[in-house]
Amino acid sequence: MPALCLLLLAAAAQAQGLASMCAQSARGIPQRPTQARGASEFVAAVAGLGDHERDAAIRRELLAGNLPQFLRQALPATLEARLRDGRSVQLTLCVLSDYLGLGTDNDFLLMPMGLDSALAVASRFGFTLPTRRIVDLIYRQAAVHLLPQPLPAGDRMRSTAYLQWHDGLVEQQRASLGAVPGALTAGHKKDLVLSDKLWQQPGRVAIYGWQRADGTAIQPLSTVHGARYADYSHGVRLVSQTVFVDGKPRSIFDVLADAQLSPLLSDEGPLPQVAAWQAARAQGDTAPD
Repeated sequence: MPALCLLLLAAAAQAQGLASMCAQSARGIPQRPTQARGASEFVAAVAGLGDHERDAAIRRELLAGNLPQFLRQALPATLEARLRDGRSVQLTLCVLSDYLGLGTDNDFLLMPMGLDSALAVASRFGFTLPTRRIVDLIYRQAAVHLLPQPLPAGDRMRSTAYLQWHDGLVEQQRASLGAVPGALTAGHKKDLVLSDKLWQQPGRVAIYGWQRADGTAIQPLSTVHGARYADYSHGVRLVSQTVFVDGKPRSIFDVLADAQLSPLLSDEGPLPQVAAWQAARAQGDTAPD
């Protein structure tokens, strides 16, 4: 058999193996209740609510399993690097294909959330948030790159109407590319991220991303907003708490705390606080605006 064919077969086998490993990562997502509402019905139900009350409603829906089918599968994002001690390592993350949303595959809406709600959902499902470095990795490996589509700034940025407006633009762009939900997709939202700044500035949310076509981010790392703030441009991308280092499962929290491995996932040095901090924040929503 020609060498090229052997290489292609080996690459295909590796890809299948990585996909199989990540498939187990979404087992913590509850089954969608048969009576769960589609996004259109949910939007009608929250039309008169303020943004914090809407956030609580989104949280309840997601914790109950009201997610479309395409968000129930974790996909691999792999990097290969050389550690400072000279060792080569392959690390695979398992990430959801898109930002969290609720509803069905035919009637869904991507949903921004406050930090505590995002962490509550992540924890229940066995996931966490990305770092800035992970956001960039996901963008590089995404099968579908969507361009940022900023809307006019103002008080309505947090409104449900703005969420729907922006989501409609995202879906139009997705359709224009012939893409379908379920492929690894990036570029269309700013990410809620893990950052050392969250411990330096308690009560804030860290955001980053919204990549241009060349991969550079419109939104640098920012903690300008309070932890409960969420507007149409924000997205919650979930990353499994289980990563694979040279094919062996490890806790992402252990990797983020490891002096040798953490630079693969964090450009701010080791982040040993994440596990305990996430567990505490996921219990409630007490942060000021």
